[in-house]
Amino acid sequence: MTRRILQVAAGAAGVAAVGGAVDMHRRRRIIARRGSGEKFALGSLHSPARTVIAEDGVPLHVEVDEATPTGAGARWSGEDHEPVTVVFVHGYALSLDCWHFQRAGYRGLVRTVYYDQRSHGRSGRSPVAHATIEQLSEDLHEVIDQVVPEGRVVLVGHSMGGMSIIALAESHPELFGERVIGVALVATTAGGLKPHHVLLPMLPKGYGGQLLSRAIVALSRGVRVVELARKMGKDFAIVATDHFAFGEEVPADYVKFVDQMLASTPFDVLAEFFPSFDALDKFTALSALERVPTTIICGTRDKLTSVGHSRKMHTLLPDSTLVECEGAGHMVIMEQHLEVNKAIDELLAAADTHARNLPR
Repeated sequence: MTRRILQVAAGAAGVAAVGGAVDMHRRRRIIARRGSGEKFALGSLHSPARTVIAEDGVPLHVEVDEATPTGAGARWSGEDHEPVTVVFVHGYALSLDCWHFQRAGYRGLVRTVYYDQRSHGRSGRSPVAHATIEQLSEDLHEVIDQVVPEGRVVLVGHSMGGMSIIALAESHPELFGERVIGVALVATTAGGLKPHHVLLPMLPKGYGGQLLSRAIVALSRGVRVVELARKMGKDFAIVATDHFAFGEEVPADYVKFVDQMLASTPFDVLAEFFPSFDALDKFTALSALERVPTTIICGTRDKLTSVGHSRKMHTLLPDSTLVECEGAGHMVIMEQHLEVNKAIDELLAAADTHARNLPR
């Protein structure tokens, strides 16, 4: 009970610091239920499926958790403002299920949208030519248009999901400030990512990326053999998932849950999207985020998008809030979900204040 009180007090203090103009009653209503994710089996939270058809015809699996009238309500930003929807965008080789702790925390309190990116989870397969970060941003735009046709939006993206949001800021900067009123970038980057340096650190700089990309393309052609090898090497895969996804010791079911999502993503999908990371360079697109409250979250032991990426984006967005989760790895949204939800709470309060200052 003492721990619970301290958690709630810490969350309330953070919200007060960011959203001082927001009254305490409304602040209490938007705070995520701390620790509620432990009450449900990982990946068990779902809503009736919706289908959004992307511009190239790929069906995207979407789920919406509506706010309850007696909870924070569909109008957490107050009776005199439009309702706000929080759209969560997952990362590479994962699915919407990765947001388990955020979904449990905000369910019924805020209208939230979760969807599987193309070729991931329950969504349809993408043409190879459209397996790009730029296409993912257009998919996000389509989801907003079809599932959030009115009202304001807060975007929360993890890893490749954060890249999708940054790409959206590049292609549709007009959305940020009026329609999109807040952004959280979690364990992500706007460029400079060299994934082969993580996977093949023994290779000289300049060679690793070329060799790994060629190897992945070659392996994808023999996808059945690769999938069989993945199944046969499942014990090794669990160890690798634990090493790359988390920074410190976490419950075994966390590791198994993430590994199941990774294993469910076909290898040829991994191969199709892999080149996008090496080519990513969208730091100039961050300027659109200067118009809205932006929170950047990263674990200090992230081995895939190291904390240096978050610090660089924070330097380019000096008014942003940087949250470094000590000891956490790439799956910080699970590993330190209390801190992540607290940071999102504070972002919602800041976005509320931003919306109230917009011309009516």
